Amino acid sequence: MDTTSVTVAPARSATSVAGARASTRDFLAGLPHPISAKAADTVLLVVSELVTNALRHGGGTCTLDLTAHPDTIEVAVHDDNPQLPRMRTPDLNGKTGGFGWPMVNHLAHTTSVTPRPSDGKTVRALLPR
Repeated sequence: MDTTSVTVAPARSATSVAGARASTRDFLAGLPHPISAKAADTVLLVVSELVTNALRHGGGTCTLDLTAHPDTIEVAVHDDNPQLPRMRTPDLNGKTGGFGWPMVNHLAHTTSVTPRPSDGKTVRALLPR
């Protein structure tokens, strides 16, 4: 059984999404049973989207947890805002977004949002290996 996890806490700067991606690349490269390049690209895309949204809408800080299960990679992002992500019509003029959450839901086997006891939430996506 291949269960490996790491916790990454990005800073509140413009480079934190890049740092989360770099940590994700290192995590994936260190797995005892590697995943395909396509699956790794998908994990990186979902990490980028969830961390970006957490920093933009979740209070400016977040924590990223990555866990490798036998058939999936679990991406969990914790932030301090209890407001749940929502589906909305994408802005085709490029001003307000709306593409990310539908994309994450399309790429993942499952997604979930869990309120945290103190404050905030955890957004979780299970992605195929």
